[in-house]
Amino acid sequence: MKKILLLSDTHSYINDRILHYVAEADEVWHAGDIGDLSVTDSIEALKPLRAVYGNIDDDKARVSFPLHQRFICEGVSVWMTHIGGYPPKYNTKTRDEIKNNPPQLFICGHSHILKVIPDKKNGVLHMNPGAAGTHGFHKVRTMLRFTLDTGKIENLEMIELGKK
Repeated sequence: MKKILLLSDTHSYINDRILHYVAEADEVWHAGDIGDLSVTDSIEALKPLRAVYGNIDDDKARVSFPLHQRFICEGVSVWMTHIGGYPPKYNTKTRDEIKNNPPQLFICGHSHILKVIPDKKNGVLHMNPGAAGTHGFHKVRTMLRFTLDTGKIENLEMIELGKK
């Protein structure tokens, strides 16, 4: 079993409250728009990190992290990217791949809106953790945490970090 902390859209922002939750996780996943790499350095100093770059990330982030990550963790197939759309209206870059090779868990960021949506047609759970940073139109900073255990996604929890 692994405890996962999922965040996105930090836009160069990290603080002790976020790092408190990082310390409680087994792994941290960042769904893009990292901003300054001091964010990922702070996370990696505490826990293993999987991340993708987002549309605001510079060449340093793009060298350090891929646009897409597909992997298996605790028996759960995962695809994480920054911009992916929502079921049933995925964007054109992800729609065919989800249809032809669906992950069990599809993660994206970008919208700054926390959403968890089951895609029953494709057998995929879609997660967007919202935005953990202070830049953007969102009013409340959010993250998600959950456990993965023997092919199951369990104990899903929204974390509110307060107003931005």
